[in-house]
Amino acid sequence: MTQTPDTVWKELIDGNRRFMDGCSDHPHQDLDRRAELTGGQKPNVVVLACSDSRVPVEIIFDQGLGDVFVIRTAGHITDLSVLASLEFAVVSLGVKLVVVLGHESCGAVKASLTALNGGDMPSGFQRVLIEKVTPSLLTARRSGSTSPDEFEAHHVAEIVEHIIDRSPEIQSRIVNGQVGVVGMRYQLSDGRTAPVVARGVGMPGE
Repeated sequence: MTQTPDTVWKELIDGNRRFMDGCSDHPHQDLDRRAELTGGQKPNVVVLACSDSRVPVEIIFDQGLGDVFVIRTAGHITDLSVLASLEFAVVSLGVKLVVVLGHESCGAVKASLTALNGGDMPSGFQRVLIEKVTPSLLTARRSGSTSPDEFEAHHVAEIVEHIIDRSPEIQSRIVNGQVGVVGMRYQLSDGRTAPVVARGVGMPGE
């Protein structure tokens, strides 16, 4: 079956539902799959996720070896290397879906809110996290957000728009229907990944 952005997203949603229900299939994790992948990879999705150890991408979407191209940074922030990795997945590997995955109780968002509210900045390179996340929080605050959940969801949406805006390669493929971009937020409490924003694919219920 030819994969499309919508069918790939449906596979992720179905896999996450299995994970939530405790009925994961654990696909593509056997010896044959390992041997198959020695000849190359052909994932259908690239996921930019937070580095938080509680959010293991392949597990929460019930995926296996070679299924997901994963990029992880604290607070799922972007820089040139992240954008280059995303474009590599889209252009060279031919993935159909780009996912930005935030989560409940994000430490990077919490630290940025603390700095924004009280000026308490961390030392060293951790300051980069604050500098990268704070613009999202400022726009969220201007739009009326007040709770951590709202700030986290808004940050996901801002990263989605940033990726599309900065990458003509991804932008053009959204326009011609080759690629979709989805922002999601993982809930630690129940294991659910809830959609925040979607470009080039239909939101659930549409």
